[in-house]
Amino acid sequence: MTHSVFIAKNAHDTLRRHQLDSFEALWKVEAELVDEPNRARGGYSSVSRLTLKDANGNPQVFYLKRQSNYLIRNMRHPLGEPTVAREFYNIKRYAELGIPALEASFHAKRQVEGELQAILLTRNLDGYVPLDHWFASWHTLGYCQKRDLLAAAAKLVALLHASSIVHNCLYPKHIFLKLTEDEIEARLIDLENSRAHLFSPWGRLRDLEALYRRSQPPSRSQRLRFLLAYLGKSKVDAQVRYWVARVLRRSARKRAKHDKRMGQK
Repeated sequence: MTHSVFIAKNAHDTLRRHQLDSFEALWKVEAELVDEPNRARGGYSSVSRLTLKDANGNPQVFYLKRQSNYLIRNMRHPLGEPTVAREFYNIKRYAELGIPALEASFHAKRQVEGELQAILLTRNLDGYVPLDHWFASWHTLGYCQKRDLLAAAAKLVALLHASSIVHNCLYPKHIFLKLTEDEIEARLIDLENSRAHLFSPWGRLRDLEALYRRSQPPSRSQRLRFLLAYLGKSKVDAQVRYWVARVLRRSARKRAKHDKRMGQK
């Protein structure tokens, strides 16, 4: 039995044109695998790249996640729900809150002979490049471009946290940036672990530290400018020093735990 089906208005005509506007059709369609399928959580999950031509012959690129019994369990769903269902919920929540992120084009789930199958189709972020790709060529970028890229990323994370949401898996590869003539646009992806975080600063710290630890190319001064932009500050004050100390402390603990694990192997 297929549960309620979501199809985005800007994708409906293209999907229908290729007879892919149903769960069964998208479940069976052949598409290019992006990575090796993930067999964990007692189930299966794959991500494929799907390119379809619209009515004008222009290619539309999508990413197709297909899952079977690939579940996450929580208080609302003690028996488990597909991780793509959680991500779809967060995509809608981000849109409602005005937080730029990826766009859902199709979502549905169904129960088949004891298997809970789910699909999430998202639109490719045309023109956007993940922050870790910018870091790969960091030495070739000018001062102003580095400054503006970090500021755009910082303002996006600040908007996220100001909305009482944490990403919970915030790495450079999850922040996508697009250069335009007037500004740098930023969006977030991979939202399945995102959660509301209303009171404690712990969730914000976790996001900031994860991003700090995974962002090797920027210098110490560039990292400080990121934090200044995140906090909306023009110069270092007590609040900035507080967050610098907390991020560095947590990062040191993470490194110590990692080194201890490696030493035990």
